[in-house]
Amino acid sequence: MPPFVPSTGFSYLDIIDNDAAESAAEGYSRIALGVEYKGARYRGWQRQASGVASVQQALEQALSKVANAPISVVCAGRTDAGVHACGQIVHFDTNAVRDERAWTMGTNFNLPRDISVAWAQQMPADFHARFKATARRYRYVIYNDPIRPAHLAEEVTWNHRPLDVERMAQAAQYLLGTHDFSAFRASQCQAKSPVKHMYHLRVTRHGQMIVLDIRATAFLHHMVRNIAGVLMSIGSGERPIEWAREVLQSRDRREAGVTAHPYGLYLVQVEYPEQFTLPQRYIGPHFLTGFDALAD
Repeated sequence: MPPFVPSTGFSYLDIIDNDAAESAAEGYSRIALGVEYKGARYRGWQRQASGVASVQQALEQALSKVANAPISVVCAGRTDAGVHACGQIVHFDTNAVRDERAWTMGTNFNLPRDISVAWAQQMPADFHARFKATARRYRYVIYNDPIRPAHLAEEVTWNHRPLDVERMAQAAQYLLGTHDFSAFRASQCQAKSPVKHMYHLRVTRHGQMIVLDIRATAFLHHMVRNIAGVLMSIGSGERPIEWAREVLQSRDRREAGVTAHPYGLYLVQVEYPEQFTLPQRYIGPHFLTGFDALAD
């Protein structure tokens, strides 16, 4: 059975944002999607007024073709330019009647190769991809070798200096728990509060790959990349282990040094209350799934 791919007679400009719609309107279904994408050629998740390539725009255009009507999506986390996702969750409201296979296969038929819908599921009307999320999880992948990687150049961050994972793991302990993470937020961050709770921050080596696995209630703009930058400086011996604590306590972004590149960053999981049962897949990215030491 071929994917459902109707022609459309509407303009993409007809799409209206619905972030504020906490519940689906009467007569509309709320559909959740699990989405994966490689962010290298996009200006981030969010739709851009200038029309430059964004993941949101590509996904909305593909969904709108399947629905034969304008579709606007809401995501769990707005990733920056160059950042990837293996476990992005989105929702949208529609009065179009399609089965879950049509939303998945039909949308994928209309998407570029670097964006993929992994699953679709109808949800209760009060589900919200962003506001109902209770935790988010990222992985930051560092390729630690004197020679830069050719094949994973846009999927990992390359660091040519030898990095001591034990030093990085010790420094990471200072960041666990509830803290004011102002020192790790970008100047343009729009979050109302810099206080977040970090559940875990694991640092593991797998040959030439070093993986930072970070789970928290929520993240500030550039928070993971700034943490990665601090830990790499400590791992190289440029800074002492205690520097992570000093940066945190300073609450001053200028103390944290350079923001790490976006290429190695992946949104891998979003968590919700138990009443919202969503399909569970591997914790990515794909090229790490064979590493047994990476706990789910």
